[in-house]
Amino acid sequence: MEYYLGIDIGASSGRHILSYLENGKMKLEEIYRFYNGNDTVDGHLVWDVDRLYKEIIAGIKKCKEIGKIPVSVGIDTWAVDYVLLDELGNTIGPVYGYRDHRTDGIDEEVYKIISQDKLYARTGIQKQIFNTIYQLMALKLQEPEKLAAARDLLMIPDYFNYKLTGVKKQEYTNASTTQLVDAVTNDWDYELIDMLGFPRDIFEPIEKPGTVVGNFTEEVCKEVGFDCKVIMPATHDTGSAVMAVPSLSDDTLYISSGTWSLMGTELKKANCSADAQDRNFTNEGGYDYRYRFLKNIMGLWMIQSVRKELAPDMDFGTISDNASRELIQSIVDANDDRFLSPENMTAEVQAACRETGQLVPEGINQVAAVIYNSLAKCYARTVEEIQSVTGVNYDRIHIVGGGANADYLNRITAEATGKEVLAGPTEATAIGNIMCQMIASGRFKNLMEARKCVMESFDIKKY
Repeated sequence: MEYYLGIDIGASSGRHILSYLENGKMKLEEIYRFYNGNDTVDGHLVWDVDRLYKEIIAGIKKCKEIGKIPVSVGIDTWAVDYVLLDELGNTIGPVYGYRDHRTDGIDEEVYKIISQDKLYARTGIQKQIFNTIYQLMALKLQEPEKLAAARDLLMIPDYFNYKLTGVKKQEYTNASTTQLVDAVTNDWDYELIDMLGFPRDIFEPIEKPGTVVGNFTEEVCKEVGFDCKVIMPATHDTGSAVMAVPSLSDDTLYISSGTWSLMGTELKKANCSADAQDRNFTNEGGYDYRYRFLKNIMGLWMIQSVRKELAPDMDFGTISDNASRELIQSIVDANDDRFLSPENMTAEVQAACRETGQLVPEGINQVAAVIYNSLAKCYARTVEEIQSVTGVNYDRIHIVGGGANADYLNRITAEATGKEVLAGPTEATAIGNIMCQMIASGRFKNLMEARKCVMESFDIKKY
C-alpha cells in the first residue's frame, strides 16, 4: 500500500491526513490534529512558527507509530504571510499574522510608487490590505533593519519545507498571493519589486506545484524514524481545495468554504480588466497555471468568532440548526473590512444592523442567523458579478471544505443564488494536497483523472 501524507494547516487548526487508493477510490485517515492561532506579542498578532513546526514533526512521527510510512509528504497553509531568513538561515522575527494592524494605511504608501490600477493590471490580484506587498512595505517603513538583514523570503509552507529538507524553494500558488507576481509570465515581477525598493535577491525562483523539494534531512530522519520525499502541492490551501472540486467541466463555480469563503471559477488566462478590478476579483495562481478567478468573502470566520464570544461549548452543527429556526431578516455586508479583525465580532454585527436601521440580533442564534443569511446574499451578488465579467451562465455551485457541512448555509445559498448547490468533499484542502502528490508520483495522469477519482470517492450532497 502506498501512503501519501497531506499536512493541511489553516488559520485555526492543522491536521495530518494519510491517504491511499483502494479499488480506485481515495481513502483518508486523519492521524493527528493540532490548534493554530495568532499570539499577541508587543501588541502585534504573530504566528509561532516554531511551535507549528514541532506539531508538524509530531504528526509525522505518528506515521512511524502506526506503521504507515508515506512515500511523500506535502504541506499547505494559508497565504500572504512569510518568514524572513538571515544569512545563517535563521528566522528574523516576529512572523506577523495577516490580521495584524501594522499594514493600516500602508496601501497609500504603495500607491505613491505605483497606482492601484497599474498594480492590478500587472498582477491581477485583489486589493487586500494584508497582501504581502503591503506587509513588506510596512516592514520597509517601520523596521527597515529587518528587511536589510534578510537573505531569503519564504512563504509559510515553503519555510516548513526548508526546515524538513534544508532546501529553499518557492511554490507558485502561494507566491501569486503576494501581489508581486506577473499575471502573464507567472514569475516574480522584478521590475515592480525594484520600484518598491524591496531586495530582489530574497525572492527564490518560483516552482510549479508537484515539484520535489527534497528528502528529509538526516536530523529529521533521526527524529521521526524514517526518510521521506517532500513534494510541493498547491501550497496555498485554497489552491489545493480548488483542485479537489469534483467537476470535469471548465465552466464551474466553487466556494472553498472555511475561515474564508473563496468564491470563483477557473480561468485559463488571467482577467486583469478594469471591470474585474472594480468588482474586486483576484487572479490567484492555481494548479497547472489555471487561474483562480475569485473573490475573498469573510466566511465562517464570523461564525467562529461569535461562537467563541457567546457559546464556546456549542458545536457548529447546533449553531447552524438553531439559526435556521430564527426569523430575523437583518443583513450585513459580509465583505466589509469592519469584520476582518474586530475586537468583538458580535458587537460589530449588532452595530452594523443598528446603523442601517435593522433589527439588532441578540444571542448566538440570532447573530448566527444574520451572518449565515448575509453570507448567502453575498454569494448571490458574487455569482451575478462573475457571470457578468466572464459572460458565462453557471448552472451549479460546488461548495468544498469544512463549510460544506453547514447544511443551513448551503440550503439558503441555493435559494439566494437560484443555482444547484453540490456540497462536498469537506476535506477538500487535504484531498487536493494529496491529489498533487499522487499526480507527481504517477498515480494519476492529470488533474482531470484525479478529479474524477474525487467525484467517485466522496459523498456529494445536492441542494
